[in-house]
Amino acid sequence: MSDLAPQPSDPRLAPIPSVPVQPGAPLLSQTARMAAAAPAPAKIHHPSPAPKQSPLLATMRGEALCHELLLRAEANPQRRTLAQSLSAAAERIVEIVVALVALTLTAPIMLVLIILVRRDTPGPAIFRQKRVGLNGRLFTFYKFRTLYVDARQRFPELYSYSYSREEIQQLAFKREQDPRVTPMGRWLRKSTMDEFPNFWNLLKGDLALVGPRPEIPEMVPHYRPEQLAKFSVKPGITGLAQTNGRGKLSFQDTIAWDLEYVKRRSLWLDVKAVLKTIQLVLRLDGAF
Repeated sequence: MSDLAPQPSDPRLAPIPSVPVQPGAPLLSQTARMAAAAPAPAKIHHPSPAPKQSPLLATMRGEALCHELLLRAEANPQRRTLAQSLSAAAERIVEIVVALVALTLTAPIMLVLIILVRRDTPGPAIFRQKRVGLNGRLFTFYKFRTLYVDARQRFPELYSYSYSREEIQQLAFKREQDPRVTPMGRWLRKSTMDEFPNFWNLLKGDLALVGPRPEIPEMVPHYRPEQLAKFSVKPGITGLAQTNGRGKLSFQDTIAWDLEYVKRRSLWLDVKAVLKTIQLVLRLDGAF
């Protein structure tokens, strides 16, 4: 048999069954009967975008899931050994010292940035947003505002947080030409100075110095069950995602690096992440 011959197993290539035709029957009727007897063409699936939802609904869904994660963690608390407790206490002392030193050194710079951000575009200088912390606990995240204050009204399609399976696999939040970013915001992001207020979160204990990147609650429903392990560790100012691509990473790649940190976390890994972060910030690499 020729390689080009139709295979009987493919219904799209099966021969059209013969239809008995009565003599004298109208031609149109015969054609219609033949069309009716022919097999229906195979349907081709084209992935369609997920239906959009309101930003408020996305926030409510995300926060409800975070609350559920928190209840699960409280129902099954992790028991620490004495060594683990002492290590955690020492780590916390280091974080407080680092936060106080960083806030003291950057205070004059932040005062200047507050004036520049407010003069650049209308709106507050400090941006506040809910983020997901340890075990799903929500906290207020601080950074310098880099977006127009009415970005949600200008670009509502970017705030529905509705994605199909195909879309979520390719999703990347940051892009070099983001119309929501202010002129001052572009410079702040490139220099990473927009993150200076993160040290206030470090002082409060919302963030660790190194850990997974703090997620927004609207994106938590898009996590697969095994990816929720990311929230078993306190998020950090920097981490493996920030030192292995930063803004160039996709949503899925960022989660993969965060889970890698959860799996491999150690004091030496934290030290390497901090040193590499300093190197990348000085080179202005990966931030936009």
